[in-house]
Amino acid sequence: MKKPVGEQELVVLRYVAEHGPATVGEVAERFGEPQGLARSTILTVMERLRLKGYLTRRKVEGVFQYASPVPPGELLRGVVDDFVQRTLAGSLSPFVTYLAEAEDVSDDELKQLQDAVARLRQKRRKD
Repeated sequence: MKKPVGEQELVVLRYVAEHGPATVGEVAERFGEPQGLARSTILTVMERLRLKGYLTRRKVEGVFQYASPVPPGELLRGVVDDFVQRTLAGSLSPFVTYLAEAEDVSDDELKQLQDAVARLRQKRRKD
């Protein structure tokens, strides 16, 4: 099991997963600077993520490029699973309650939730 990621690590990880492979300089310029993060901070976060196994790196023309070994969708599923296991003790009930009471669910997100429920029902029928 991988070590959990912090909030700042998660936003950097999502950026690299969606825009990688990328160098520290590219991430610092395109993501870090607009967020008010120094290059050294981006380097530290990316190296922590690499040591935790969330990013890989390889040298290309003398510069390290970092990438996520998994696609962004799979990455987020893993982060959500970690959250459910660690924070909610494995129970989806608090998460479901939160979604049911959320006021800012878009039509697209509602459709995704309905599709997910339909897939769960279909899966149950097969079992």
